[in-house]
Amino acid sequence: MSGLPVLDLPTNGLPGLNLAVVGLNHTTAPLEVRERAAVRESEQEAVLRHLRRHAREVMLLTTCNRTEVYLAGYSGDPLAAFEQSWGEWFSGHLYVHEGEAAARHLYRVASGIDSLVIGETQIQGQVKRAWQVASGHHDTGALLNKAAQGALAAGKKVRSETGLSDKVVSVSSAAVELAAQVLGDLTGRTALILGAGETAELTLTHLRSAGVTDIIVVNRTEGRARQLADKLGGRACAAEYLHEVLPEADVVIASSAAPHYVLGAQGVQAALSGRPERRMMLIDISVPRILNPDINSVPGAHLYNFDDLQSVVSRNLASRREALPRAEAIIDEHLGDLLRWQTVRQTMFEARLRQHQPSASLSTACD
Repeated sequence: MSGLPVLDLPTNGLPGLNLAVVGLNHTTAPLEVRERAAVRESEQEAVLRHLRRHAREVMLLTTCNRTEVYLAGYSGDPLAAFEQSWGEWFSGHLYVHEGEAAARHLYRVASGIDSLVIGETQIQGQVKRAWQVASGHHDTGALLNKAAQGALAAGKKVRSETGLSDKVVSVSSAAVELAAQVLGDLTGRTALILGAGETAELTLTHLRSAGVTDIIVVNRTEGRARQLADKLGGRACAAEYLHEVLPEADVVIASSAAPHYVLGAQGVQAALSGRPERRMMLIDISVPRILNPDINSVPGAHLYNFDDLQSVVSRNLASRREALPRAEAIIDEHLGDLLRWQTVRQTMFEARLRQHQPSASLSTACD
């Protein structure tokens, strides 16, 4: 059989997509569970090494809202493969989609339809990076490449033709809106951002739009903090000086990755003790969280996390739901392209397979 193409056929041997997705997100798991499933960059290779035993192609997608594994050319139980790779069980929180349903899920994710903030644009880039990383590690082949490219094309068309991403509502904008609800007018307030990545940049932009002119950017790498502060206006501060600048902050928004809590009750209490207004709002949109929940015990401190933004987001998304039917239709169009492509591959494979089979007369003569 040498020379035959390797196809991603289902384990039952019938035509179709041998593609599966296993994961959890904001709709199936509370924040505490999503934190357990989050994969830091230093842990990814160990997880992928185990997943490669179960599939020819593997892609890992991890964001603030979700942790998902895409498997192509897989065998066995995808759910078991996921939990064994993490070394723990997420009973009742994981979803599993196989075949066409798995592809549809990926297309909906890339289009922003499956996000906490419907139509948000960050997920498109996150899916693209996940695919590029998997491809760079030689973990993708024909099926995952085709599916990822189709998902990104569908997402781009959904955003350009449906208006789903108009008047962008993001986690960052929801955090700033929540701050305004609690503190009132933010004009004249001082904000402190923990982190200097893409989410931090969006947060700074929304704070500016809300009238905040004094913004402190705190990051483990001071140079990265300075780069963001210089770009959008603000003050840069290295992480080791966090407690020195914290008393100036009315609003703290954390959007960074760290292996441990970077701020707790003791630090917040010390920051508030010398202030005339003993009040501070803190919003942790990091997953895993980097603000210790014990901050809630400090009088005057108001700590919110990712899940607390749900009500703010829901109010802002009513108009976007009108665009969902058109978005789903676009996904159907692109999904049809993937299924037709797979049918052609299947047909070609079966034709070549027949060519390599011995004829019935030759078989009889050799008996």
